[in-house]
Amino acid sequence: MKTIFSKYFSRSSLVLCLIALFYGILYPVPAHAMHIMEGMLPPVWCIFWFAVSAPFFIYGLYRMQKIVHSTKQNAKIMLALCGAFVFVLSSLKMPSVTGSSSHPTGVGLGTVMFGPSVMAVLGVIVLLFQALLLAHGGLTTLGANCFSMTIVGPLIGFGVYKLCRALKVSRSISLFLCAMLADWSTYVTTSFQLAVVFPDPNSGVVGAAVKFLGIYAVTQIPLAIAEGFLTVIVYNLVISNNLWKESALL
Repeated sequence: MKTIFSKYFSRSSLVLCLIALFYGILYPVPAHAMHIMEGMLPPVWCIFWFAVSAPFFIYGLYRMQKIVHSTKQNAKIMLALCGAFVFVLSSLKMPSVTGSSSHPTGVGLGTVMFGPSVMAVLGVIVLLFQALLLAHGGLTTLGANCFSMTIVGPLIGFGVYKLCRALKVSRSISLFLCAMLADWSTYVTTSFQLAVVFPDPNSGVVGAAVKFLGIYAVTQIPLAIAEGFLTVIVYNLVISNNLWKESALL
């Protein structure tokens, strides 16, 4: 009986998910929840950012396969934790630049635990889930959002973390700076992505980028600082409970 019920429940859940997906496609609702919303970028730039992000995503798949087949204790669980952390934090949207939003990124935790390449895959999964099932939009701008949040952010954060550790900075401060600067670098990149498409009539791309950065700074500076503290708390809890060893799979 339990097996029959489980199969029926699984099939019903799948049917409901498919109905929700098709309804969202057939009856779209304008959303302003992504870094760069649906339809904000011209098709040429959408294709460009997809092409730029694709190699990072492919390499991330390779690295993720290594992790999934790793014999390291709790590797899969920690990978899932990092994905959930990105999903929860990046779902906390706040209105910002027209056609865009501000929110924490959550990429610092996974960057420190598994390296920056894996975040390109986890980030795409999260952004797709938010776009399709949470009506956040951003399918055509997925490449651009992926590049800023899950490629540039983790790379900058990872570089900062490794540099701080090489300089004998404490783990907590290094992790805090990693998460905070990964967040800020995401929005610096987003600002230039928008500025290239919407340059200022007088000051050009640089002037437009400065304006976008000024608007983002109002919400993103405190959000990034809060994200840094939260990332440190979660990582230290994981390490202190012997669920993971520092730099286990880097």
